[in-house]
Amino acid sequence: MKILSVVGARPQFIKVKPIDVAFRRRRIKHVMVHTGQHYDYRMSKVFFDQLCIRHPDYNLAVGSGAHGAQTACMLERLEKVLLKCKPDMVIVYGDTNSTLAGALAAAKLHVPVAHVEAGLRSFNRAMPEEINRVLTDHAADLLFCPTKTAVDNLKKEGITKGVYLSGDVMFDVFRESLPLLSKRTILSRLNLVSRSYFLLTVHRQENTANIGNLKMILSALASSKETVVFPVHPRTSKVLKQIKGLKSDEFADFRLIEPVSYLDMLVLEKNAKKIFTDSGGVQKEAFWLGVPCVTLRDETEWIETLMRGENVLAGTDKKKIISAALSRSKNKLKFPVKPAYSSARRIVSCVFDFFK
Repeated sequence: MKILSVVGARPQFIKVKPIDVAFRRRRIKHVMVHTGQHYDYRMSKVFFDQLCIRHPDYNLAVGSGAHGAQTACMLERLEKVLLKCKPDMVIVYGDTNSTLAGALAAAKLHVPVAHVEAGLRSFNRAMPEEINRVLTDHAADLLFCPTKTAVDNLKKEGITKGVYLSGDVMFDVFRESLPLLSKRTILSRLNLVSRSYFLLTVHRQENTANIGNLKMILSALASSKETVVFPVHPRTSKVLKQIKGLKSDEFADFRLIEPVSYLDMLVLEKNAKKIFTDSGGVQKEAFWLGVPCVTLRDETEWIETLMRGENVLAGTDKKKIISAALSRSKNKLKFPVKPAYSSARRIVSCVFDFFK
């Protein structure tokens, strides 16, 4: 049996790690293909190095570009790899262009497709990620859902065959990484004290393609007068240079830093007073760490994080962001109880059983 995984962005590098380990434990041939959607060291190689992920067997070096051009380039290059490797199944992860390209390339060649993190829905078709999720799920033969809500979403769309409640593979990596955080020095390097700062991340198209949205987010957080640590995504960095009318003294408390590694990001999240983000992964990590989170979107795929008030939706509404920044958490947040089983082992077992 030969399984091929397609990854291309930093969340997918994290997700593929426990899957790769689980396949190797079963002595199943696992080929990893990196599309190159995220390509610089800060967004790509550092994750492989720090998390001790086996380096990809293929790197397609697609790079950035418009959605259509990038996806088309991935399709062309992935097809060549699939014809050469002849895998028994292709696994795709999450909701990026690499996810959709991997699913389409495999489906066109009649290779079974498995989707890790299936069934998530924002119900906002203006999001490129939502289109990628829906199309991938309808092309997939095995659908591994991280939550019961995701299973229910698929059922509403008529997808019930090959659907499994697998749990979240990102939690596998998160749990294994916690003991390593005490050795990280990023707080001292940035001269930060625990619970003395807000943490901000912004990368989604809805907030970076719309300069007004990004400016509103920054202005709202500046009003809080809190220290704001802001690891700047390369896409966001380009937009920041285009924003006019921002007074430097108004943003004196902002600490703009380059993107950080997975472990350093967990340290920043764990010690933050509050987290402001448009990232699904960061929302989950804040939830797992028991740190209050404000989501800079009008909806979230991870509705479980909203149920106890650990996460609130503010969108880009300045008043809502300011209110969330100034509010105190009503409940003392506790680390949520999570399944003890390994999601990755569950997924690999289901893949193995598919070919029985």
